[in-house]
Amino acid sequence: MTLEEFLDEWHNDDDSIVVKTSGSTGAPKLLRVEKCRMEASARMTLRFLGLHPGQTALLCMPLDYIAAKMMVVRALVGNLRLVSVEPSGHPLADAGVGDTPIDFAAMVPLQVYDTLLVPEEKERLRKVGQLIIGGGAVSHSLARELACLPNPIWSTYGMTETLSHVAMRRLNGPQSDSWYTPLEGVNIGQDNDGCLTIDAPSICPHPLHTNDVVRLHDDGKRFMVLGRKDNVVCCGGVKIQAEEVEERLQPYIDAPFFVGKEKDDKFGEILVLVVEKRDKKLLEDIIGNVLPKYWRPRKIYSVEKLPLTETGKPKRFVNDFG
Repeated sequence: MTLEEFLDEWHNDDDSIVVKTSGSTGAPKLLRVEKCRMEASARMTLRFLGLHPGQTALLCMPLDYIAAKMMVVRALVGNLRLVSVEPSGHPLADAGVGDTPIDFAAMVPLQVYDTLLVPEEKERLRKVGQLIIGGGAVSHSLARELACLPNPIWSTYGMTETLSHVAMRRLNGPQSDSWYTPLEGVNIGQDNDGCLTIDAPSICPHPLHTNDVVRLHDDGKRFMVLGRKDNVVCCGGVKIQAEEVEERLQPYIDAPFFVGKEKDDKFGEILVLVVEKRDKKLLEDIIGNVLPKYWRPRKIYSVEKLPLTETGKPKRFVNDFG
């Protein structure tokens, strides 16, 4: 979808639009959302970040997804000046973008990672007023790279059903935090499976039950994401959260990787490590030294390139990629 096509859809007489969910609260599906709720979501973000009319927002993601649609809506609601570039891994590669002061930008982790590899683009990133990162987890290594940047950088939590993010946590500076803070008007809780529940009447007509296993802060107002319920591996009766294993391994594996699972006749399911082009013997030594016995992947797949879904998330089931 082009920007012009989305604007035509936004300004037509229909009071809602159709978006495709990513599967955070169940199987991916088409969802019709009211434009007034998208506007309410935009106002929440504008207030949280203190953005004001006349500032510049960068659109650098595909408009097929809610994240990009909401950047346009925020610009419309907040009277921001929208700068649009072709979606790519290097959204700040164009020198013209570098010459334009960008007050607000939203990117996925891969775009930020690729940008930091190019000195000129990294310097442009440092000058972005406020950067929000969504669509995937921010790795420890990426967070370390961002910690030294002077501009406010945020990791966001949200999904299509919540019309993009409903909570943020600061990644750098004195305000950096491991806990997500919900935006104004968003109430959180936990269901019997330990998954996050969201009650945000202005943007969601009904409370949402997510598939994200979380830990609630003692104050009951903030939360930490441990991983997805469907990424729990039940190995011999022991339940293991794949993302927690990844977090433990992050400082020791200097290549893209993820922890997945496959079916096993003896254990029911087993953990597997999928990593790009690394020596298996070295990885076995790392696993043996770093992880507790029941968290150790029983198989290692060294691949040319990580198998990812269309939206850039790991294909954690081995049968999905062979």
